[in-house]
Amino acid sequence: MRTNEEMARLEAAVSALGDIDVSAWPEDTLKEQLAELSAALVALDMSLSRIAEGVRARGLRVEEPVPA
Repeated sequence: MRTNEEMARLEAAVSALGDIDVSAWPEDTLKEQLAELSAALVALDMSLSRIAEGVRARGLRVEEPVPA
């Protein structure tokens, strides 16, 4: 089912992003990558906002999971 594939892709993206720790990057590397990093963050924000708005447009809420 396509929905399951899409959810798997979202979960894979979250997992990949979870491995990124810019606090461990050398200062020079961060400065060199800043424009590319900023563009990626803006694109991610736009995509996530679009998905969340699609959920809200259907009258549902996007909620934070309750910690276990």
